Amino acid sequence: MRYYGISLAVLLLDQVTKWLVLDRMKLYESIPVVDGIFYITSHRNRGAAFGILQNQQWFFIPVTLIVVAVLIYYLWIFRRARPLASWSFSLILGGAVGNLIDRIRMGEVVDFLDFQLINYPIFNVADSAIVIGVALFILDMIKNPAKETGNRFSEVRDGR
Repeated sequence: MRYYGISLAVLLLDQVTKWLVLDRMKLYESIPVVDGIFYITSHRNRGAAFGILQNQQWFFIPVTLIVVAVLIYYLWIFRRARPLASWSFSLILGGAVGNLIDRIRMGEVVDFLDFQLINYPIFNVADSAIVIGVALFILDMIKNPAKETGNRFSEVRDGR
C-alpha cells in the first residue's frame, strides 16, 4: 500500500500546485523566484512532452489509461521483490494520473515550473515525478538486469 500512497501524494501535490496557479495567476503571468534563472509561469500545454502532438487528446487519454493500468499491475507484481522499480512506478503513476486529470477536465495540462537559465520547456510536478520515476526505473534495470534464461516475471513472483 505504501507505493499507492506515494502515487497519491504525488497526485495531491500536483493537483494542489496546479490549482494554486489557476486560482492566483493569469495565463502567461510569470513570477520570478530567482531572477533570470527560475520563474513560476502560468502556461498550458495541449500536447505531450516539449509540446509535441498538440491537440491530440483523443490519443493521450486512452494511452494514459492503458499506462495507468499497466503501472498498477507492475506495482502489484514488483511490490516486494523490486522496491526501486516499485518506487519508480509509483512516481510515474502519480504523475500520469495528475496530467490525465488535467486533460480530461480542461483539455490541456497546467504547467508552471519555468527554468529560464537553460531555456527548458515549462513543466509541472507530475512531469517531474514521471522523469524521476523513469530515471529510477533505468537505474533499477541497470542494477537488476534480466537473466538471459528465464522469465523475469516468474522470477519476481517466485521471490527469486
